This record gives sequence, structure tokens and C-alpha cells, in this order.
Amino acid sequence: MGRKFRLFKRGQILELEITGFAFGGKGIAKIPTDQGDFTVFVQNTYPGQKVQARIVKCQARHAECKLDKVLRRSEVEIETPFQPIPGAPYATVPLALQQEKKKETTLDLFKRIGNVSDIDEKFDEFVLSPREWHYRNKMEYSFSEIRFDLEEEQEHDDFGLGFKHRGTWWSVENLDADSGIFDADFENKLRQLRLFFEKSGLPAWHPPQRKGFYRFLVARKSYAQDQILLNLVTSSDGLDQFDQDAFLALCKELLGNRLAGVVHSINDDTGERVEARAGDQKLLWGHETVIETISGLDFEISLNSFFQTNPGSAERLYNKAISYATEGTEDDHVFMDLFCGTGTITQLLAKKVKSDVVGVDIVESAIANAKLSAQLNGVPNVNFIAEDAGKFLLNNPEYKGQIGTIMLDPPRAGISPKTLRKVIRLEADRIVYISCNPATQARDTEILIESGYSLKKLSLCDQFPHTSHVETIALFEK
Repeated sequence: MGRKFRLFKRGQILELEITGFAFGGKGIAKIPTDQGDFTVFVQNTYPGQKVQARIVKCQARHAECKLDKVLRRSEVEIETPFQPIPGAPYATVPLALQQEKKKETTLDLFKRIGNVSDIDEKFDEFVLSPREWHYRNKMEYSFSEIRFDLEEEQEHDDFGLGFKHRGTWWSVENLDADSGIFDADFENKLRQLRLFFEKSGLPAWHPPQRKGFYRFLVARKSYAQDQILLNLVTSSDGLDQFDQDAFLALCKELLGNRLAGVVHSINDDTGERVEARAGDQKLLWGHETVIETISGLDFEISLNSFFQTNPGSAERLYNKAISYATEGTEDDHVFMDLFCGTGTITQLLAKKVKSDVVGVDIVESAIANAKLSAQLNGVPNVNFIAEDAGKFLLNNPEYKGQIGTIMLDPPRAGISPKTLRKVIRLEADRIVYISCNPATQARDTEILIESGYSLKKLSLCDQFPHTSHVETIALFEK
């Protein structure tokens, strides 16, 4: 057989009219052909836009593209007072319309992939973020010797600090003002930090050449304390020329009492990641952690800790999940929280019930943090175990038939089929499944239904306004 014909080649640039919308923020364009319409999906676009996009994958009947730029806005888009950034592609779309599309496309997943034909009747609530803007508690800014000029729409060999230009890993757009997503005061002052770094004479990182000094600037915010913790990530090449005292003085001048601490990390890896496989991290001033509060419990968070990025929205998500887990339960009901991370939801659940709550996660440092915060918060009825969820279920058969509710909050890739089968064999009366990837949850829903569980309720949570991201909370009962 001959090779299948492909209408387009990888890297080819198209101008497209976006007429539809699919799950995950994929705009849909249709191109007429002799064999019918050819479908093109373009990430981070919205119906009504005219866009320039680049082919990344082409099949016989459809293609996937990356967005290069919006040539004409949709008529529904509005102006905002914030600097546009690649990480908030829908900032100009009214929030109600964003949520409408998220609900519509997510429920459609459960119909198509999960085979839940009556999902509209099972839909419970769309849990909204308490903050429409300035909701993130962590931001990573990149340095680069290749700067993309938004006005000229071209790259320059220049010092840049901000966000990677859409579709590239090498060029950076300077952030000169509030993006509307993180802390307004800090981002309005980021330009002064950039000028300091530029005047130091040390170069920004050059991604293609894999050399330079300044690499990343990470900011972690505590909403409870209204403080910011900074981490300057550099290479070791030029370290002896870096004026640490002048950098600290500027941070204190710009942030005053809001500055919680300043950390300096060395990263000599050639990859484009903040965390180095090996390298020193030193506290230059202040504290290495900040305190965040969720539902009355305090959590100590370092720069590298995994913690919900939108704590206000996370509190609402957890409250919804806990309401599913506890409604109509008995005092001797045993709870298990798999993929528990630093134990946030485990502790919140334990505060609501009298029975034991078991938290399991493979990351030992996360479990160590969970145990410490449980002691600080005075939560005695929790037991945290550092082990792979699948192995834990295999190594502890005594839990079979003894668990009332299992709480699942897996990583984005979802639960492996093998682990899901082990969860099902525990024969829990109820499963509360939180997902940051509804596509994998919809896939698992069909398996759970085939195994004797019924989907009772499904809620959506808008953790990340102005992006395509949506989280789901599902209640299953035997």
C-alpha cells in the first residue's frame, strides 16, 4: 500500500477562522476539500478569531496546530488593564463565557469517553474561583538572551526576563506590568529587577547555546501572610562577579515588609527546568518557607513544595470533595486518601470526622511535610505512609472490605489501570475522585461503572481562570 496522503506538512503556516471549541482549549477550524471538511485544532484559540497557526501534526482527516498569533479577535472579546501573557490565553474572553465552554466540553467528555449518557442530570455544581484575577501563589519567570518584541513581532539578541514566547523554548517576552494572574505589586516592579540584572554585566541564559548566568526568578506568595518568597536561579559561571548584597538591598527596597525571604539556587543543568538534578541552594536572607492557610489549617510551604496554585479555589474544591466523602457516613467509617501529597485534604477530612484517615503518597518529602503539618495543626487521627499507591494496596490486604470512602487525587496522567483495579478490589462503599485531567477521569469512569460503581454526582472547579484548565470532583457509590 502507498503512503497516506497528508494535506499539510509539519511546520506549515496557515491562516484560519476558528468556528468551534473542543475540550482543553482547542479551537476548531474547518477547511473545505473534495472529500469534505478537513478539521484543524488550534490550541488556546476561541470561536470568532482569525489566527495564524503552525502545523505540528497532520493526519488524513485532521491536523493539530500551535497558535502563532491572533490576527483578529472574536467579537466577544473585551479589553483588560493587564499585560497579555501566553499563560492566560483567554484573559480577554468574559469569564462567564469561559466557564460555559469548560462545562459544555467537559460534560461532553463524560458522554463520549465515559459513556454516561445522563451526565447533565448528574452534574452538581460549577465551583468558581473566589478571585477572578491575581489568584496564583507561584510564578516562574525566565531569563533569555533572546527577547521577543511584542510590538515589532520579532526576536532580538537582548536581555529578557518574563515569559517564554508562545510556541518557543528559547525566546522571552519581557514582563513590564501586572499580568493579572499573580501579584500586581510584584509584577509592576519586575522591570526594576530586570534592569538591575541587565546592568550587572552578567548575561542572561542563552537556551540554544546553553550558557549564561541568570536563568529563572521564582516567586512564591502567601495570601495568609501577604508575603513573597524569592528564588533567584543562576548558573555557577560568573558567580564570583554577582553582587549578592546589592541584589538583596534592591529586593528589600522594592518589597519592604512583604519580603519573606530570598534564596539563591545554582543550576548548571543544560535543560530548561528550574529544579536542578544537582546544585546548591542557599538562603540569602529571611525565611525559606511561608505559611498558607486553608479552612483554618496552616501549611508551611517552601519554594519547591507542591501546593495548590490557587489556594482560595482549592479550599472550595476540598470543601466540595469532603462534603461528598462525609454525607451520610457512620462514625466507624474508615477513610483513605491516595495520592495525598502534603496531606492538605487528608487533614481537612480528618478534622471533619472522628474515624481514622490514612494518607498515602510515593513522594517521601511530601509525606514528611504532611506529618509535620498534622502535628502543627493538632490533627491526631491521621496516618501518613510514604509508598506507591499501587504497592500500598498490594502490601496491605487487611484494608479490603474495611474502607468506607477512598479519596483519589491522582497526577495529571491519571491512575494506572493496574492501580485502579487494586482500588476497586478494596471494595470501598464510596469513591471520591478529584481530577486535574477530566479526560483520564472520564476514561476511568467507564471502568468504575463496569466494576459495579455508579456515578452519583459530578462538580467542576475553575482553579485557573483565563486558561483552558478545569478540575472535576466525582462521587461514585457501589
